[in-house]
Amino acid sequence: MATNRQRYIDNLLEHYESPRFREAHPDADVVLQGINPGCGDVINIYLNVGDGHIATDIWFDGEGCTISQGAVSILLEMVQGRPLAEIEAIDYNELVEKLGKHIVLTRVRCATLGLKTLKDAIRQYNNRQSQP
Repeated sequence: MATNRQRYIDNLLEHYESPRFREAHPDADVVLQGINPGCGDVINIYLNVGDGHIATDIWFDGEGCTISQGAVSILLEMVQGRPLAEIEAIDYNELVEKLGKHIVLTRVRCATLGLKTLKDAIRQYNNRQSQP
């Protein structure tokens, strides 16, 4: 158990220190900010969508704790190139398990801020597409 725990911690730290897909793209199809007012975490999601409602590129920037920033990097690594419907179907518990439930359980809002913001960005994209 201790070895697994350390692997989860090391993974979060590695993504926090060397995040993937961390870059502002203000010209993206959707730019949306998510905030965790409880601790001040901020995540900006930049979403580009291609043919077939595929998330062709997703980036983020922001600031906050190791968990929020590391978790969004891990999440974006998971979802690049996936259909929007698949991303929307990701269960928050699935992400928490991937991050190490016993590591992030007391900070679930931090751990899932990126997923919530990404799902909100997808809804915003879909709403724009459904308008005449």
